[in-house]
Amino acid sequence: MNAILDELSRSLPDAHEAVRVTIRLLASLIAGAVVGLQREHSHAPAGLRTHMLVSMGVTLFVFAEVDMGNDAMSRVIQGVATGVGFLGAGAIIKMKGSLEIHGLTTAAGIWMTAGIGVAIGLGRLVTAAIAVVFAWFVLAIVVKVEARPDGSGEREAP
Repeated sequence: MNAILDELSRSLPDAHEAVRVTIRLLASLIAGAVVGLQREHSHAPAGLRTHMLVSMGVTLFVFAEVDMGNDAMSRVIQGVATGVGFLGAGAIIKMKGSLEIHGLTTAAGIWMTAGIGVAIGLGRLVTAAIAVVFAWFVLAIVVKVEARPDGSGEREAP
């Protein structure tokens, strides 16, 4: 029993560390929610929960390694970028018998959300907030500019 209590007590953060973890994960949750709500509203394959989980998961991977050296952090970020790339690849569908490909914007959105999670994990909250605004702008506004009057400009759910 003492071994269990010792292990649990070692993993408890001090108050300062608990606040840092909470703020970063909350910021990551909100950032993922902003992008995810837009995708949910557009009926995209990856919506609110996916973007929130990707953002928070990436933040957690990066934050857990923040005290490691730059070399270790670089490997973590490379691994996350590759892993999230595979997640996005799963969202891309080529329509059989046609030249249409669907899901590229969804995959790019997931990848962008992961990048935002990296920024938050590194403590770059302002950078992440600016990126969220830009991502939302691209997903919500640029799609309207891109669409043609006959509707042929949209290749995927906006």
